[in-house]
Amino acid sequence: MKVGIVGAGLVGSTAAYALVMGGIGREIVLVDLDTKRAQAEADDLLHAVPFAHPLTVRAGDYTDLAGAAAVVVAAGVSQRPGESRADLLGRNAAVFRSVIPAILESAPDAVVVIATNPVDVMTHMADRYARDAGARVGCVFGTGTTLDTARFRALVGAHVGIDPQHVHAYVLGEHGDTEVLAWSSATVAGIPLERFCTDRGVCLVEADRTRIDQAVRGAAYRIIEGKGSTYYGVGSAISRIVDTVLAGRCSVLTVTAPTPDVLGIRDVSVSLPRLVGGTGVIETFSAQLSDAERSALAASAATVREAIDLVPA
Repeated sequence: MKVGIVGAGLVGSTAAYALVMGGIGREIVLVDLDTKRAQAEADDLLHAVPFAHPLTVRAGDYTDLAGAAAVVVAAGVSQRPGESRADLLGRNAAVFRSVIPAILESAPDAVVVIATNPVDVMTHMADRYARDAGARVGCVFGTGTTLDTARFRALVGAHVGIDPQHVHAYVLGEHGDTEVLAWSSATVAGIPLERFCTDRGVCLVEADRTRIDQAVRGAAYRIIEGKGSTYYGVGSAISRIVDTVLAGRCSVLTVTAPTPDVLGIRDVSVSLPRLVGGTGVIETFSAQLSDAERSALAASAATVREAIDLVPA
């Protein structure tokens, strides 16, 4: 299967590398306004193929996306040190007005995965431009809090001494400052987290929750401060999402997509547990939350809706 990646910067090229290492897809096409950069990344990635899995990597333009099952959008300007995701909004909206229709003109049946920040707002705008181009419902969604959820599970797993693959816990809402760690519904091996800790004699007090919350919520800022941008984690998240789409796995992922109503906030895109398969988002589930978490999620959705309202129609 063919996978397109629009935007051959650090996120796009790292996602392509993760796809190569995972043997996901059979052809990867890199598209970028900087054609020299796209070609260089494609050449470099192709040289990694003999050490990984047999597939083709090449640079191209939008017409080369024809037949793609999934197209990842990582195009846009990079986040600057200290810059919030919301500050990126105005600089990236204009890019999507031309990019999304161009993708769908060549690959009308593709699932389009948005990775550009601020991802919730950019996904909402991408869906709007895709609908204007006649795209079907559910085919556009964003990476959302997929990476945040992975961070949350990894830190909880480390704290309780369990492989994080056996931890089920979600980060919901905005991929950013107002995101909500859903502690109340977290489980380990199907056992509620609180009971699991009590049974094993593991201490999990408010200070532990605060430490984990701050580590998850502030991860991107610390990485950007240290090296300028994040790409390994999100590149791996993109690879997992694309694999889910190509294989039609029907996985539950915390991706962001347009939602009619989130706790009273109308027409907004935030991350919720969603069933993702070969056609994109199939269904959205309601997470079991405490009253405080519900209030926090409503506030998070309101923050995203306010940002969406800043984008010219």
